[in-house]
Formats: sequence, structure tokens, C-alpha cells
Amino acid sequence: MISEDFSSITAEDICFYSRKSKFTGKGESIGNQIEMGKDYSTRNFGVTLLDEHSYEDEGYSGGTTDRPKFKLLMEKIKQKKYKVLIVYRLDRISRNIIDFADIIETLNKYNVAFISIRESFDTTTPMGRAMMYIASVFAQLERETAAERIRDNMIELAKTGRWLGGITPQGFDSEPITIIDLHGKERHQFKLVPNTQELEMINLVFDKFLELNSLTQLESFCVQNNKRTRNNIDFSRFALRSILTNPVYATADKEAYTYLVNNGFDIYADEKDFDGKHGLMVYNKTSQEKGHTNKIRDNSEWIVAIGAHPGVIPGKQWVKVQHQILQNSSKSYRKVKNSESLLSGLLRCAKCGSYMRPRISRTNKEGVTVYYYMCELKEKSKKTRCDIKNVHGNDLDKLVIEEIKKLSSSDSELSNKIGKEKLNIEITKNSISSEIEMLEKNIKENEHAISNLVNTLSQAQNTGATKYIIAQINEKDKQTVSFKTRLAELRERSENHDLKNEGFDVMKDMLATFSQIIDTLDVAEKRNMIRSLTEKITWDGEFIDLVMFGANNKKKETES
Repeated sequence: MISEDFSSITAEDICFYSRKSKFTGKGESIGNQIEMGKDYSTRNFGVTLLDEHSYEDEGYSGGTTDRPKFKLLMEKIKQKKYKVLIVYRLDRISRNIIDFADIIETLNKYNVAFISIRESFDTTTPMGRAMMYIASVFAQLERETAAERIRDNMIELAKTGRWLGGITPQGFDSEPITIIDLHGKERHQFKLVPNTQELEMINLVFDKFLELNSLTQLESFCVQNNKRTRNNIDFSRFALRSILTNPVYATADKEAYTYLVNNGFDIYADEKDFDGKHGLMVYNKTSQEKGHTNKIRDNSEWIVAIGAHPGVIPGKQWVKVQHQILQNSSKSYRKVKNSESLLSGLLRCAKCGSYMRPRISRTNKEGVTVYYYMCELKEKSKKTRCDIKNVHGNDLDKLVIEEIKKLSSSDSELSNKIGKEKLNIEITKNSISSEIEMLEKNIKENEHAISNLVNTLSQAQNTGATKYIIAQINEKDKQTVSFKTRLAELRERSENHDLKNEGFDVMKDMLATFSQIIDTLDVAEKRNMIRSLTEKITWDGEFIDLVMFGANNKKKETES
């Protein structure tokens, strides 16, 4: 809940958002909305709304939040630039109750008060906060109702066994079919049909897994024998696991039914429908949120039905695979056990692009663990796909640290380059500042001219001059929009230059700090510090290529 003391609000704390589907020059135009926002800010906070804190979307609908200036405003809010957001009317911010509630939740999260002038919606007051809560409750109810409708639709779709579209699982293609519904109308749907060539690979994956009992060994087998996905890339363990656990390949028979029931799957078919001929279809398998990676839902949320396609893997075999995967689940993929290796997760093979992983060879007489870095693809393919030489890990780690230490000196190549880049940034920023100043002047002059033309228009109604005045207003407005677009671009460039300039300062500081403290850190801290300074580190069998952020390559020879 917002608990800010708003008695100390300054002009820098207030922002205003306005939206108009199209320019009309009357009623709630962008200009009129901003003027009302300025008036409200002056009367209620005693400060003047700054022009640069006004965000305007001309020609955008309130039915979506995909508006350029609105998105920029929300980014600024997340950066905690403002404490108060003012709009003329609630529907200026959104016409969708769920979007509106999400926006209010975001504002609340970042302690930003929300004020709508027309509806007297003000979250700095108890009544305003109560209205905000009510809106959120209704939005949540709408979300839950929509989720129930979607699930009900999925259940109905599940009964048809149809394919809903998208990328088909490897081993199947999508084929259109035509059906006649209860009203005698033709409906077009899709079903999965076997792709014989791809199914050979699927059968091999299941057979080999049961032979090897290991995803890691199965992955190695595929790499060594050049068995690839339909997109001609190497199978990863995760891709192989996805195939092995996908019910779409299972034959709908007694064994499959028993397994699904015992493991809490939601089945929308009778036991008699598991006829040993058809495959299975799964709906509601993933959680899909905009801006987030799809996540696999819990088995209990899946909707399982009989598919229109034939089964591929007998239920008994598919179930056996599921049990084996579950048994192996506690055995995670072999991680780096060597806590001494500094470049784990940083060093790559220059020949094939794979990571170089540390492998322990022995412990010397001083008790020091001796290790080397080996190409991951070389190891998996047993040298059939990559045969680059291993590199001595202890020596390489020391070499990388010494090279980065050298870069911290004031006469290093990197320091000189940073100095030149900072000078170029300063020159460019001066040029941008001059253009920003000119654009702000032009915008102010145009807005003043439009205001005068609107006044003239009101006095020239029902005369022949009306259309010419409106044409001038539209031309000035079009020009102003162009100026503001360019102004926003220049301000963004100026901010980017500031960030880049700060980045160079941070790098110089980090390099200086690196030399002072690196020897006092543990391995994980050293690794993180190197990661923050380097763009990439590669080994080509003879040289180490150390590339710093913003620097030229530094190739160093080391013994292997």
C-alpha cells in the first residue's frame, strides 16, 4: 500500500500521461489534457508540471497497453523516477479492466500514487485506495473466470483428439481435416499424422535410452553418431528428456491408462477408449505468459485425451521409460566438482564453440589439485566431432589473472581506448544537446501557433476560412509529432551515451579494484569478477583469446 508523504512532492516527482485515438482539435485533445494536468498539479501540489514529464500517445487505442510513450513511462516508473502519475480520465490509461488493475498493481509496487482528474480517483486518499482495491478484485475475478473458460474449452477440444496448431512434435506432421458440425456446417481442423523418417529417430531414442539407462549417455550416443533434431542441431539432454516424457508418443493402452491414473493425470476418456491403437494428446501442458519463458505445468493440470493419430511407443515401454527417468532424477548432470577451476562457464573452444570443462587429473605432491580444460563436444563425441588439444587449467587461470592485472595500468591499450571513446561521447553529446534545444524551441512555437489557430477557428466558424485553418492546425500538429519523436530519440541517445560513459568509468574502477583485491577472493568471487570484465575467452589449441568488453583481442600463447 502507498505510504509516501506527499507533502514534499517536487516538480521532478510528477508525471502526466495523455492519449488520443486521433487529433480533432476539440474536446479532450492531447494539448487540452496536458493543460488540465498542469492546472491540477499547480492547484494540488503547488508545483508546475514539467513538459519533459508529459508522455503523449497520439493515435493509439486504449484497448491495449502496446503504446510507445506509455511503455516508456512504465519503464521510468520501474526505475523509480516518479512518485505521482496523473491522467485526465481513467480510460486514457486503459480501457481494459485487467490491464488497468495490472497497471495499478505496478504503481503500488513502486510506491507511485495514481490520480485521475475526471473521476477524482486519487490513491493518495483512503477512498482512492479503496477504489483501487475494488478494481483489483474485479480484475482478479475476471482473470479466474477467463481461466475457467479456457480450461472448459480445452476439455471440449480434448474430446476431439485434434491438434490445435503450432510446431508439431518431432515424428509428426499436421494434416487438415474437414468435419460437419451439429448444424451441418463444414469445420476445418487439424490432426497429427506420422512422419515415417522422423519416427525412426524417435524409436531409436526410446530404445537407446532403455539400453543405456542414462540421458547423458544417450546424448553422447547421438552426438557421436550424428543423430540430430529435425532442425539439424545436436540433441541436448533436455530435448531428449522432452521427447521421452511426452505422452503424444505413447500408445493409448491398458498400461498407459494405469500409469496416468496412478500419477494424477486428468484424463478425459474412458478406460475402454484406450484401445491400443491410438496415441495420446495433452492439452494445457505449458504455462504461457507474455514476456516469460513457457513453463511445464504440474501433471495434475494436464488434460489428457485420446488422439486422432496412431500410437508410436507401446504403453509398457513408455511407462518403463518414465520410471527410469524418475529413478535418475536425483542424479543431476555432472557438474564441475573442481572448486579450484577459475574459468568454468567462461572458457570456450575456438574450433567448435563448445564450453571447455575442467577435468581433474591428479593431486601433486604439494597437495594441489591439477586439472585441465577439455572441450565438451570433444568429450561427448569421443573426439569424432572435435579433437582440439586440452589446456592446462592451473597455468591458464594464473595467466588470465595476470593479463587482466596488466590492463589496469594507465598506459595500457584498454585505458587509452577508453579515453578516446569518452572524448567521442562528449563531442556527440554536445551536438545532441544543441539539436534538443532547437527541437524544444520549435515544439513550443508550434504549440503556441496551434493554440492561436484554435482560437481563430472558434471565431471563424461557418466561414470559408475554416478548412484552411484546420489544415494549418493539422500541418502544425503533424510537424510537432515529428519533432517530439525526434526529441524522444535524441533524449534516449543522450541517456545511452551517459550510460556508456558511466560504463567506461565503472570498467576503469573495476580494473583498478581487480588488481588490488583479486588475490584475496575465493574462486567463485574471482570467477564473477572476471565474468563482469570479459566478453569471451576462447582456446584454439595454441593461443588463448581474451576479449574484454570494449577492448581489442589479446591473444596469449600457453602450453597445453
